[in-house]
Amino acid sequence: MDKVSWPDEKRPLLSCEWRRKKTRQGYLYREMLSAWKVCCVRVQQRWVFAIMGFLAVFNAYTMRICLSLAITEMVIPLESHNYTDDTCSYSDTPSSGSSGAGTYDWDEYTQGIILSSFFWGYVITHLPGGILAEKFGGKYALSLGILSTAVFTLLTPLAVQLGDSTGLIVLRFLMGLGEGTTYPALNALLSKWTPPQERSVIGSLVFAGAQLGTVFATTTTGFIIHYFSWPPVFYVFGSIAILWFIIFTIICYNNPNEHPFVSEREKKFLHGFMKEHTHNKVPAVPWRHIMTSKPLWALIFAQIGHDWGFFTMITDLPKYMSSVLKFSIKNNGMLSSLPYLCMWLCSVLSSWLADWIIVKGYISRTNVRKLGTTIASVGPGLFIIGASYAGCDRVTVVILFTLGMTLMGAFYPGMKVNALDLSPNYSGTLMALVNGIGAFTGILTPYIVGVLTPNQTVSEWRLVFWIVLGVFIITNIVFILYASGDVQPWNSPEFLINDHEEKRRKAAGEEPQATPAKDGTQ
Repeated sequence: MDKVSWPDEKRPLLSCEWRRKKTRQGYLYREMLSAWKVCCVRVQQRWVFAIMGFLAVFNAYTMRICLSLAITEMVIPLESHNYTDDTCSYSDTPSSGSSGAGTYDWDEYTQGIILSSFFWGYVITHLPGGILAEKFGGKYALSLGILSTAVFTLLTPLAVQLGDSTGLIVLRFLMGLGEGTTYPALNALLSKWTPPQERSVIGSLVFAGAQLGTVFATTTTGFIIHYFSWPPVFYVFGSIAILWFIIFTIICYNNPNEHPFVSEREKKFLHGFMKEHTHNKVPAVPWRHIMTSKPLWALIFAQIGHDWGFFTMITDLPKYMSSVLKFSIKNNGMLSSLPYLCMWLCSVLSSWLADWIIVKGYISRTNVRKLGTTIASVGPGLFIIGASYAGCDRVTVVILFTLGMTLMGAFYPGMKVNALDLSPNYSGTLMALVNGIGAFTGILTPYIVGVLTPNQTVSEWRLVFWIVLGVFIITNIVFILYASGDVQPWNSPEFLINDHEEKRRKAAGEEPQATPAKDGTQ
């Protein structure tokens, strides 16, 4: 019995029209999909991912960094007394725009807690993010993390209005939870999309989003606050990140096999270069081998050193420019961004040079990683110490800070891509461990700066910079002694299967199985 009674003479007509309509719609959809695929296969999708990965880090840093500059206009300025020989005069006269009078009476200690609260959440989601990215793919671990951070960024002015410093601390903690998946998820994606001979270039392009994001955030924040006020800063950066989320989820995929528009030529190219060390199905994370790996711990030490210096600069350099050198908010934004622009340029050039040296065989991959890390540690440490002794000579200070941060760009072809060298199969987990442990410095450094610089004088900041140099040198020595650029044995599923079988035999009291010789004899 029909649910709907149609006149017999109309039933075939309606059925045919409906079928023709659906067929036409399906044809148009297939034609559109085919045209889109023809267009996209001409573009190498690993470079599309590289650009979108770069923009992911770019957006992550704009949302993370903008508060470092905005907070200088949110708080009531500290008036220095009895420190006239150790403080600088104002560099320019007040101009039109934001008054800079500030609204909130937060001391240096409270500001340190606010700036560090992001990292409380940031370190928590690193390891879960890396494991989830390896198991299910990095696409949504990355994109949903950025989306949540964007939403919380948009809510920042409301949180400050309703909850004062406590509300801001809670919100920044939640932002850190969202952003903690960024680097582990990106590393998992990079392991699927970057062949070894392009690893330095693509990896450095992606991670250089940190520098250009910092440049964009500090410059744009300075202008927005100068001409408007601080709340629009968070609306602008949150909205841009949401736009990135929409585009990324449409055009990027976990690996070449899932991508509907990648060409067969590119897919074969990637598979041919990566099949030896990258596997679709791998055993569970070999925690015992990972946690006892000397090259991994060397990498962790190097990450701690880098993050100590980098987070000190990106979090507190705007405060140094504002409170010590007395730059206006507009000039603060522009001058604070200059070192990171030069750092980005250095990362691009040094990455190309590193890959060229490795391909030509002039220096081993291990020594390239050590050389890049050393340049990025010792150089910045020495130059920022020099800046602290330049006192109130603003031109010299800016030049020395810029030179120091420029050399830090060698960090990207140095140790930043080293987790991919050690284990492409478990790169998400390695990045979670390395970046997560390093991020603890983001909790410590703003707090230490707040404690050591209550009066915002040059001599107080000089001690901060000496500590940075000491951490750089110690951690770099460890990296030089124990680092490696070679794939570790525990990256191989066969090694782990044999290792598990060996443990089972020992537990059962059986004789160890002889390893077959290369010629097939026992």
